[in-house]
Order: sequence, then C-alpha cells, then structure tokens
Amino acid sequence: MRRLFGTDGVRGLANGELLTPELAVAVSASAARVLAAHRGAAGRPVAVVGRDTRASGEMLEAAVLAGLTSAGADAVRVGVIPTPGVAHLVAELGADLGVMISASHNAMPDNGIKIFAAGGHKLPDTIELEIEQAIDAGPPRHRPTGTGIGRVRDQTDAVDRYVAHLLTSTPRSLEGVRVVVDCAHGAAAEAAPAAYAKAGAEVVAIHASPDGLNINDGVGSTHLGPLQEAVVAHGADLGIAHDGDADRCLAVDAAGRVVDGDKIMAVLALGMKDAGTLVDDVLVTTVMSNLGLHIAMREAGVGLRVTGVGDRYVLEELRAGGFSLGGEQSGHVVLPDHATTGDGLLTALRLMARMAETGSSLAELAGVVTTLPQVLINVSVGDKATVAASPAVASAVAEAEAELGDTGRVLLRPSGTEQLVRVMVEAPTAEVAQRTATHLAEIVASA
Repeated sequence: MRRLFGTDGVRGLANGELLTPELAVAVSASAARVLAAHRGAAGRPVAVVGRDTRASGEMLEAAVLAGLTSAGADAVRVGVIPTPGVAHLVAELGADLGVMISASHNAMPDNGIKIFAAGGHKLPDTIELEIEQAIDAGPPRHRPTGTGIGRVRDQTDAVDRYVAHLLTSTPRSLEGVRVVVDCAHGAAAEAAPAAYAKAGAEVVAIHASPDGLNINDGVGSTHLGPLQEAVVAHGADLGIAHDGDADRCLAVDAAGRVVDGDKIMAVLALGMKDAGTLVDDVLVTTVMSNLGLHIAMREAGVGLRVTGVGDRYVLEELRAGGFSLGGEQSGHVVLPDHATTGDGLLTALRLMARMAETGSSLAELAGVVTTLPQVLINVSVGDKATVAASPAVASAVAEAEAELGDTGRVLLRPSGTEQLVRVMVEAPTAEVAQRTATHLAEIVASA
C-alpha cells in the first residue's frame, strides 16, 4: 500500500501523477466514511470544505464535493479562507470533518488536500492509515442513492465568522499600530486586512489581489524582500507575511529586519508568562529552533519541550501536556486556548497586541533572542540507515559537540521523503558554524 499522507496531508502537482480529481474524490469519500464511523454520530455526516486561491483549487473543490456527497455526507462550501478558518468552522458548526484544499507555501502548480477531524483537530496517523486503506479497497459495493446522496450548501459568511472568532481571541485594541500585511495573493487576502483593521490597527495590504495564478509568486512568507521594502516605505511599525493558506506568519520590524518564528514565540511566551497564562511556564518547539531561543527562555524562567520537526508533533506535545503555546521557527504558532492548529492571523494579532500593551517596538520585544549563526547542509546519501549507524559519523558529531560546548549545537536529521541527511550546526560565529557543518557533511557523504 502506498502512503498518500505526508506530514501535512496529501500534496503534489495538481492534475499530475498523484493529485488528480479522481484521487480527490477517493480521499474525500473515504475520509467521510472513516470519520463518520469513528464519531458514531446519528444522521448524515457533515463536512466543511475550503480552499486557497490556486486555479486548480476550483477543480479539486468540485472533486472533493463529489466525493463527500457520493459517500452520503453533506458539504458546507466556505470558499477561499485560511486553513485555520476551516478548522475553526468545523468546530463552530459541529461538523464531522473538514477539508482544506491548499499546498500552503508551495508554488502555484502544486496543491494539496488536508483533512480535519471533528473539533477541527488534525488527523492522527492511525486515522490517515485507515483512510488510505479505504482508498486502496476501492469504492464500496453499495453507495447512497436517491435521498441518501449528500447535498452541498454555501456558507456565505464563513470569513466573517472566522474574523469574529479572531477578534474575541485578541486581548486588546491595536489602536496606534501601523502594519503592512503581505497576503501572498492567497487565502489571507480578504481575512487578514479585515481582521487587523477591525482590531484597531492601521492596515496597508499588499499582494492581496489573487488571480488564481499569482499565489506565493515572489511574495509572502517565503519571499520577504517586498514586505521589508514596504514596511520602510510606509513608515509602518511592523510587517506581517503570510503563506498561501495563512496557517503561519513571519514578521518584519520597523527597520525591515526579519523576526522569525523563534522570536515571535519568545515575545508571546514572555507576554503570556507575565499574564499568568503560560501553562507551567512551558513553550513547546521543535529541534530546529535556534539555540538563541533556548538561552533566552532559560534566562526568562521559561522551560522548553522539544519535539521532532512538524507542527503535528508540536500539537501532540501541547495536547499531551496541556500546554498553551508552541510552534516552529518557520512561523507555525499554535495557541491551543484559541485554535486547534497553527493560525498565522491569530499569531499576528497576539504579536501586535503585545506591542500595544507594552508600548514597545517589535525590535525591542524580539531583541530578547540573540540568534546564533546557523548553517544547514543537505547531504545526498545512498542509505540513511547506514549513515545513522556509522561509528565515524557518531564520532565526528561527538567531537564537534565537545568543541562547541554550551556555545552551539549539532543536529543531524534524515529527510522523511528523500535519501538526504540534513546537517545543521549553530555556533558563536558564522565562520565556526560553516567550518563545522562542512566537515560533518563530508563525513556523512563518505559514510
């Protein structure tokens, strides 16, 4: 059986070898049957369906709706909306599942299908496996007919409902904050400027004119240059950059300097600690967070729980420990008291609220973290398992760690999808980081 689900749903070239309308029908129909069976709810299952602005989203939306209704599920079509908006509406409307059609920060030709369970939660691996097994088994022998076929209705106020939820989760007015928001011509184009303005901020929206083809095209959270220039040109207090489906954000301070997910988490963690809402004074993050975040949080009396790479692992740790803040360096930040998944708009609102509350600039708040120089090298290998078991690699890593001591760290991480080993080194200087990473990469390549 082939694995369809990656770390964040099914993703690939739209209408290419994998992500076809036929697969979208099969995934959605199977998900409806599996999740309805697990929930055991009486009556017809209900699914919320949203998408980002990619042209292929129109095609895949039609296929997803066909799959859901063919399985006897009613579909609530919410149109273009951020991924966390779909998750929120699944919970608010009491739906059995949600489907988001998006490839996040990927280029326009790609697309993806992400499934949420009841309550707006991401699927555990076991449920994804059941859905894959159901797809492999093929269509059921008996399918609904007549009145048993599902119906489709449009939720025309979906974005308004989502924005209203965001405003109730924002602790104070943003009056006096001037922000430039880069919407990446994606799912945030309507929701983000509306939410920030309604919260009291003065908003300059850029790249908020999606045409189906321009999503993430040199703009958004993976291309910060245009936002940096716009923040300085408009004399703004900060800039916010979203990705195509707006489940994450990065920031830019008034001088155009990048404030990454590590620094955003630090600002939020200290604010929540001051307010007494940071459960157990713990922040959950991944192994990719910079050592500078570890040092800053230790000095502030905040403990870190570290997970593997991927927001699903952050979510698992948050739920297991009952913690209230976690995220990734890439800008996926989760606030479980207000959202079931990473939410770039919620993150930005909370960040600006902290600025308004303290009267401090973003540069001052983010300055709590001194980012150590980091070098990442992807090394192509014949067999990842051989590298993992290599005494020479283990010895080289131990030697590098001893040399760096408390001033840096080494991380070797095999790719989940390719025969690659990622060598990451953080050190007091860029020269030391580069030298150490290059040496380790050579050892890994020869293992």
